[in-house]
Amino acid sequence: MKRKDGFLKKALSFVLLFSLLACALAFSVNATGQSVGVFIDNSQFNGNVTIKDNTTFVGVRKFATSMDSSAKVTYNYSTRTLTIQSSKLYMTVTDGANYVVANGRYLYTPTPIYMRYGIMYAPVLIMAKAFDAKISWSNYNSSFYITRGSGGILSGDKFYRSDEVYWLSRIINAESGGEILKGKIAVGNVILNRVRSSYFPNTIYGVIFDKKNGTQFSPTANGMIYKAPNAQSIIAAKICLEGYSINTGILYFVNPSIVPHCWVCQNRRLYAQIGNHAFYY
Repeated sequence: MKRKDGFLKKALSFVLLFSLLACALAFSVNATGQSVGVFIDNSQFNGNVTIKDNTTFVGVRKFATSMDSSAKVTYNYSTRTLTIQSSKLYMTVTDGANYVVANGRYLYTPTPIYMRYGIMYAPVLIMAKAFDAKISWSNYNSSFYITRGSGGILSGDKFYRSDEVYWLSRIINAESGGEILKGKIAVGNVILNRVRSSYFPNTIYGVIFDKKNGTQFSPTANGMIYKAPNAQSIIAAKICLEGYSINTGILYFVNPSIVPHCWVCQNRRLYAQIGNHAFYY
């Protein structure tokens, strides 16, 4: 149970952070109509700050150099990617992507990164996380307060457990290899939600190969679980392991066009359909 408890604390800490900041932001924009401020070590950030889909975005280049004056920022016009490099951080931010890559870590944003008038914008939450900074919200003046940390997030090779990435990416690929990224993440969420549940085994491998009530996932029976995952399935697995969750309660999924009258469809409460899969509590 030690591994399960440690995973639960880590995952819930990230879910709680996302939830609290999202609630604070929604309040500031929708309830009061005020603009949102950003402060770094109590000094107001003088770069661009915008709000899109109730998410606060900052100009990436200016934010990076404000966090670390030694950071070098370059832009690749062919890939529309900004690269930020310092002694503590190597980070890429791509126009239209739903994640940034920071020291090999995949930090997800439901509202995509975007470029406007030559300025690349990314959510302040994931930018602060990439720089290993603490971030808090003040209702008093509708502002985020950022406190510098080490200057760079813990690297992916130290943060991710290779066995977890291995098996989670394979079940995601086997079940939803052709789905959109959100659909892949939802499949990964089901696996990790089961890990946290007392009704299922407490490891990713254990959940995938669980046969207590019969085979839970058909790829373990037909051998597809052993197929090498595509790149996006690996990314989805790492996003899930970062703690991002579309829903923390979903425990089942099924393709209703293939299995329209299954036990899950008739006995569990529907959350939503994402791509070809319906997800249930």
